[in-house]
Amino acid sequence: MHMVSMKDIAKHCGVSVASVSKALNGYSDIGEETRQLILKTASEMGYLPNSSARALKTKRTHNLGVLFVDEAMSGLTHDYFNHVLESFKRTAESRGYDITFTSGNLSGQRLGYYEHCRYRGVDGVVIACINFFTEEVRRLVQSEIPVVTIDHVFDGRIAVVSNNIQGMADLVSYILKKGHRKIAYIHGEDSSVTRSRLGSFYHTLHKKRIEVPDEYMPVIPYRDAEAAAMATSDLLDLKDPPTCILYPDDFAALGGINEIHERGLRIPDDISIAGYDGLTFARILEPRLTTLCQDTEAIGRLAAQKLIDLIEHPKTTIIDKFTVDGQLFPGASVRDLRKQESKERI
Repeated sequence: MHMVSMKDIAKHCGVSVASVSKALNGYSDIGEETRQLILKTASEMGYLPNSSARALKTKRTHNLGVLFVDEAMSGLTHDYFNHVLESFKRTAESRGYDITFTSGNLSGQRLGYYEHCRYRGVDGVVIACINFFTEEVRRLVQSEIPVVTIDHVFDGRIAVVSNNIQGMADLVSYILKKGHRKIAYIHGEDSSVTRSRLGSFYHTLHKKRIEVPDEYMPVIPYRDAEAAAMATSDLLDLKDPPTCILYPDDFAALGGINEIHERGLRIPDDISIAGYDGLTFARILEPRLTTLCQDTEAIGRLAAQKLIDLIEHPKTTIIDKFTVDGQLFPGASVRDLRKQESKERI
């Protein structure tokens, strides 16, 4: 005889497992009609909460917290994380989990992230796009709540990271192949992502014995088009300007593009540029932006799978760092200087 599960009831009622769990466990944040329907269906289908299984599971809500703080408060610029989170959500829902965004603000009261997650009763939390170095984040990471971090590695916690070292190496190698030697990198503020990309940038150029002057390396916040425009302006005003400028991300590159166009310069004829992330709009810009496409689908999916494994099988889930490779999108914003050299020789 098949034991009726919450999943069966959810399927029958056309609701999520989380809703069934809420109705059966007497949580209040569910519509009265839905609750009645679920309870009625459960009794009709002969659902018996197995008491020992129940005891192990009573605390489970089938809810995952997403800690995601958009400092810039700009939805669009978060194209990268939006795609990651969409994929995370799809995977979580396919395994019967709902998503709750946790920012720490509850009806005017400021709760710490940890308190907020406890209050919301989430089974686990994914942490993305946030200043990971704060005490508040550290407290949540060190708590008993299962955690997966995206793009940042904590000791003893599962992390899903984009392969920034390989990505930057691929991007710079491509630019070098096109004959560029004077390459500037407007890079993001300090974070583990920035450190990986910077190290890889210097390393790839060093192998070709190319020294990078400090003035070629301005720092700006990620996803800040205005700051990128100003940094681009400074680079173009140098006595010995670069032939190619790298940006911290595709959105920042838009600021650079505007500045370049305002000066009446053309991309890539007068100056070459490259972004990072592979956002949708980068592929439709004219000329198409040379960039490194991150596999947001795989990052989101892995984060959800690993978090749910950790919740459902805490003893057997391996705590590790999972790296996801990106892919170079050559685009058309980096000029081939080798062709130019051969013309000049003739």
